[in-house]
Amino acid sequence: MSQTLTLELSDEVYTNLKQEAEFAGLSVSEWIIVSLTQQAKKSSKLDVATSVDREAARQRFRRHAGSVDLGYATKVDNESIEADLARAYSNEDKVGN
Repeated sequence: MSQTLTLELSDEVYTNLKQEAEFAGLSVSEWIIVSLTQQAKKSSKLDVATSVDREAARQRFRRHAGSVDLGYATKVDNESIEADLARAYSNEDKVGN
C-alpha cells in the first residue's frame, strides 16, 4: 500500500533537493522518497535500540535492589524509625557543638 503526499517547499529547499537528486541520478520525488525511507528505518532502529538500552539499564538497576547492608537488622515499624531518627538528631547536636 502507498500514500500520496503533497509538499509545499520553499524555492531554496527545492533547489537543494534538486541538486542532491541530480547528483544521485534521481528525480526530486525519488530522492525525497529514498531519503524519507532511510530516515524512517534509522528512526525505527533507534527506537528499538533505545528501548533495549532502557530495559537493560532497568535490569541493572533492579539487581541492586536490597543489596545495601547496614550491618544490622532494621525494622520498618514506627518505634524503630523513631529510635533511628532520635539517634541521628542527637548525633547532629554533638557534631554541631
